[in-house]
Amino acid sequence: MTKGRIRNNVRKLRFLGSEMTQQELAEKIGVTRQTVIAVEQDKYSPSLDVAFRMARVFGVPLEEVFQYETTEPEARG
Repeated sequence: MTKGRIRNNVRKLRFLGSEMTQQELAEKIGVTRQTVIAVEQDKYSPSLDVAFRMARVFGVPLEEVFQYETTEPEARG
């Protein structure tokens, strides 16, 4: 099985609308600022619950916040 990588647009989404700070996002989703920093730097993948909370705060679908990338093409059935 090929290992994938989760990419995110958290930093971009924070600045698109209201220029939300890392601290403001952290408070809205119930995590620490350090967690937001780690997610933005691709050093930490949040739980599914936190990922959905982020998407809800930004008002976008989950796939707009996080993308799963693999090195081999997905099988289609």
